[in-house]
Amino acid sequence: MGEEDSRSYLASYWSSYKAYWIERFKNLDKYKQIYSRDKPLPKWTEADVEEFVQSDPVYGPQLQLTREAAKISAAGSLVGAVSTAGVAMKYSKNGLGTLLSFGAGAAFGWVFGKEVANHTLQLYKFDTMDAQIKFFNWWEKKTEGRS
Repeated sequence: MGEEDSRSYLASYWSSYKAYWIERFKNLDKYKQIYSRDKPLPKWTEADVEEFVQSDPVYGPQLQLTREAAKISAAGSLVGAVSTAGVAMKYSKNGLGTLLSFGAGAAFGWVFGKEVANHTLQLYKFDTMDAQIKFFNWWEKKTEGRS
């Protein structure tokens, strides 16, 4: 295999590798709509979210389910953190170990709670980020007149 063939092979490999990772991270474009703003959106309340839920028959219920899933995940995080820290404190009586188990338990509990919410609320049937983007777009249009 000559030097030119080697370069051609590497270029082909790199382009397919690059395309593979672009496909995997294309969802990051959705986050750019939220975090790459010149001026941040004003704060919203639960009443604003409820108004969106009532006004959008497709994305409103999806956003409501997404918010319920976050509450379930937070509860799982709390249970995981307290239970693992309690076990660590009971058996090791080491402050640093208890602190580390508290953090790890919170992380594991969040993930477990997220999975429970995903299956019980059937979040796998839709893209939850789309509902959040629709809410942000709705909120932006609603607050355009305000400063």
